[in-house]
Amino acid sequence: MQNPITRFPLRAVCALVAGLLSASLAWAVDPFTVKDIRVEGLQRVEPGTIFASLPFRVGENYSDEKGSQAIRALFALGLFKDVRLEVSGDVLVVIVEERPTVAEVDFVGTKEFEKDVLKKALRESGLYDGQPFDKSLTDKAEQELKRQYINRSLYGAQVVTTVTPVERNRVNLTFTVTEGEVAKIKDLRVVGAKAFAEPSLLKLFDLDTGGWLSWYTKSNRYSRAKLNADIETLRSYYLTRGYLDFRIDSTQVAISPDKQEIAITINITEGERFLVSGVKLEGNYLGRDEEFKSLVKIRPGAAYNADQVAETTKAFNEYFGSFGFAFARVEAVPQIDRSTNRVGFVLQADPSRRAYVRRINVAGNTRTRDEVVRREFRQFESSWYDGDKIRLSRDRIDRLGFFTEVNVETQEVAGTPDQIDLSVTVAEKPTGNLQVGAGYSSADKLSLMAGIRQENVFGSGNYLGLDFNTSRSNRQLVLSTVDPYFTTDGISRAIDIFSRTNRPLTGQDTDYSLRTEGASLRFGVPFTENDTVYFGAGVEAWTITPGTNPGLIEFVNTYGPKSTSVPLTLGWSRDKRDSAIVPTTGLYQRLSSDWGVAGDVKYLRTNYQIQQYVPLNKQFTIALNGELGWGRGFGSPYPIFKNFYSGGLGSVRGFEQGSLGPRYPTVDGIAGAAKGGAKKLTFNAELVSPFPGAGNDRTLRMFGFFDAGNVFDEHDPYSLKDFRASVGAGISWISPVGPLRLAFANPVRKVASDRIQRIQFQIGTSF
Repeated sequence: MQNPITRFPLRAVCALVAGLLSASLAWAVDPFTVKDIRVEGLQRVEPGTIFASLPFRVGENYSDEKGSQAIRALFALGLFKDVRLEVSGDVLVVIVEERPTVAEVDFVGTKEFEKDVLKKALRESGLYDGQPFDKSLTDKAEQELKRQYINRSLYGAQVVTTVTPVERNRVNLTFTVTEGEVAKIKDLRVVGAKAFAEPSLLKLFDLDTGGWLSWYTKSNRYSRAKLNADIETLRSYYLTRGYLDFRIDSTQVAISPDKQEIAITINITEGERFLVSGVKLEGNYLGRDEEFKSLVKIRPGAAYNADQVAETTKAFNEYFGSFGFAFARVEAVPQIDRSTNRVGFVLQADPSRRAYVRRINVAGNTRTRDEVVRREFRQFESSWYDGDKIRLSRDRIDRLGFFTEVNVETQEVAGTPDQIDLSVTVAEKPTGNLQVGAGYSSADKLSLMAGIRQENVFGSGNYLGLDFNTSRSNRQLVLSTVDPYFTTDGISRAIDIFSRTNRPLTGQDTDYSLRTEGASLRFGVPFTENDTVYFGAGVEAWTITPGTNPGLIEFVNTYGPKSTSVPLTLGWSRDKRDSAIVPTTGLYQRLSSDWGVAGDVKYLRTNYQIQQYVPLNKQFTIALNGELGWGRGFGSPYPIFKNFYSGGLGSVRGFEQGSLGPRYPTVDGIAGAAKGGAKKLTFNAELVSPFPGAGNDRTLRMFGFFDAGNVFDEHDPYSLKDFRASVGAGISWISPVGPLRLAFANPVRKVASDRIQRIQFQIGTSF
């Protein structure tokens, strides 16, 4: 007799096999011609989506094999939880059960990130409103959220997903985040350094173990991207100082069990220091060997410098490109003598073949018109390939300010070895903005600013703007429009319509008021890629309330409270700075002149400014600024409301704003207010350095300065003996409302009547 325990599984297996066989026989369908196809169970998916996925149509034969293909294809859409096929006579019925869709994604407990940032991260991972819900997507979303928090050194962050069904087969997803505490770098080491002290090497890093300003710089928060950047900085430091064999052996990042502290150890091998023994040229240099030799940056006798080698090969490739050799190959082959620690370089060049540019393709400009991009190109189709012109073209497109990215790629044309195509790929950015802000300065007090600006109107490249300012000293309403390509040659046209009310801050003149209304037309002619000359004309009408200002009282007595002028404008600018907000290198020059040739007031007013930025190293920069102003009246005294002013931020710090220069007579024992002058001379020098504790953060800097200057009457000479001067220190911060500068100044050259103001600050001042 058999054991019942062993008999039961045998019976179960037999029953299962029989069931499968009967099911198989039940599902088997003889091939037939499909007379009609019906779809059941759809709620949001279009029927066309179903029909497009089926491997058969009405009037075609159906078989079990095609049915299996149809089911696989429909499941592959990712839109359905269940798919069934039923046959009713000659009619095939497709029955589906749709997956629920995501109705809304929300976050609870997020403090480190704005919700929009997290939603964007999830969208990039494939989870967004309207997407079919899939449990695997939520798992992926949780991992993406944790990754975002890990990038902010929040290693203990926990994410819990709640799925809430709502009407119409939809679900709401709520991600509840417990962020935890930030993991901070407790220890940062460079092991193996011998030639340089470890503290000196650690100063090169943006990461550090923290300081009193770490709450602002977040430099003690671990980031893999920042660590990689610091490692490359360390590598570059050694490779530019002769250490040819320098290498990073390992990088160890250890986190404490409570996920609150991180220790980073970078193990390095310095190797020996090598000197350059010589440089030789081999290959075909187009008979221009001497010209190529002049491009060599590698210096025999000096320490090996990887940057100089890279600069040399790049310069060679670019020079080959300027003659049309787009496929030139240049290789710097080192010849190392380890017995003497010297290295020589053989620069091997093969210009390959000369190339033409067949076609220039523009992609990615979803809003900006093609012509706006193409008119900046200096390389033309059907012309010799010119690397200089291509680089210049790329820079000109980038300087438009319409795109976040501009890339130019070279592509060979199949079957034509001497032709290439250029592909220009851009990424659009929003160019319209509504700005509303407030500012406060020790001179103007509270002021409100607003503006509506569109730098790329309808994708045409034109500018349109409306601005107003409620500053006490400078109220204005300005409507401006600029057409950068008024002519096909690149001549720009600018139109301004304005209303301004000025109240110069000059002591007693609290009831002074000068209202200027008018319009101007200017043209800008680009003479070179960096130089532009401006000229134009305008009409100005002044309404004057002189108050107690003796100069304006005299002017009103002569010309009346209302006067007009027709000024011609002429200007020139050259800007080679690396940044307009935080410059560290480059030269900036500006010359502007207004010449009142008609109307009640005739005058000439000219102003020249020059700035030079000299980088001492990655952290320190010398900034120099000089400004010269000159004015003269014709047939009448120079108009007082065109005077220059000096003193305070923007000129000579340590003195009250606009308080230097000639003054009105003393009245009843009260010193007269400064009236400005027709001439101005100012000099400023700054040493800009990192703010203590801020590391290499460029948005927060400190500076020491020396200022000197003054203003002078129309008929007085520029006199150095009348200069006022000050020294001091300050803080520069790129705040959310603009560049802020706070200065602590000590006047070192002054007179008893000067008005001293040792602490000054303003938002938007450059010097």
